[in-house]
Amino acid sequence: MTGRPGKRDLLSVADLEHDLLTVLERAAAMKRARATGDLSPTRPGTNAAMIFEKASTRTRTSFEIAMNDLGGHAVYLSPKDMQLGRGETIADTARVLSRYVDVIVYRAYRRSDMAELARWATVPVINALDDREHPCQIVADLLTLRERWPSGFKGRRLAYVGDGNNVLNSLLLGSAIVGLDLVSATPPAYRPPSDLVATAQRLAQASGARLTFTEDPRAAARDADALYTDVWVSMGDEAEKEERERAFAGFQINDDLVGHARPEAFVLHDLPAHRGQEITDAVMDGPRAAIWDQAENRLHAQKALLELVLRRR
Repeated sequence: MTGRPGKRDLLSVADLEHDLLTVLERAAAMKRARATGDLSPTRPGTNAAMIFEKASTRTRTSFEIAMNDLGGHAVYLSPKDMQLGRGETIADTARVLSRYVDVIVYRAYRRSDMAELARWATVPVINALDDREHPCQIVADLLTLRERWPSGFKGRRLAYVGDGNNVLNSLLLGSAIVGLDLVSATPPAYRPPSDLVATAQRLAQASGARLTFTEDPRAAARDADALYTDVWVSMGDEAEKEERERAFAGFQINDDLVGHARPEAFVLHDLPAHRGQEITDAVMDGPRAAIWDQAENRLHAQKALLELVLRRR
């Protein structure tokens, strides 16, 4: 939250501390409505600017369709086609776009740039990914888990195996808010930042969630209700490819690792996947995968988040 009157930014999952469960309920309702053909617009006439510094399939597509379903319009902006790519400041860009649109969706390399845009924009800013968090993804993930666990998150165990990256950072915060037990297995040098872990632990105290950390993927997977992984080499980490692949050897989600989870456990991956590295074809294409439901749910999560921050016209 930026604190500007009438403006709500969503830069972190922690910004949804008091609204996350409501957002999940709304996303589920919107998914049901869309399945029956009910696309009654709830935010007609609204406009979104989408600044994407990184390549995207699911995030871009789901946000554009979400705005269309809500009765609004989305404008895709690549920095290479904007004055931002020729030296215009983030502050100036934010001030100009705020005169045109009702919300800015930003997919950035750096959290500092995300914060700068939110500081100067007078309309809400939604974090569509930066190097610190990926909050929209985690809302979709929790929606997927909610569908599979109708009784709720309490008493469930989610195992995350792999890199302590922006996805795990947001997953820690989201799990802490909803009361989901999360055990993450990462190599020691790739654990989430300590300040974010401290925030997640604070949130977990209120919800009763248990957040634990290990370096042993099998220990994390043991008796898990679901398993989650992400790529070992994210966008921007390509220079560390060989080093990372060595560090993450043994952190692959495969049939052996899935065998340590509960018999009914399922597998998540936020995509894109590097098949044969962090996850095998057999798992991705097998009956345990909830990955395609998870990908679809990006649309419904995005709709609920946009509706939350956009004022009615």
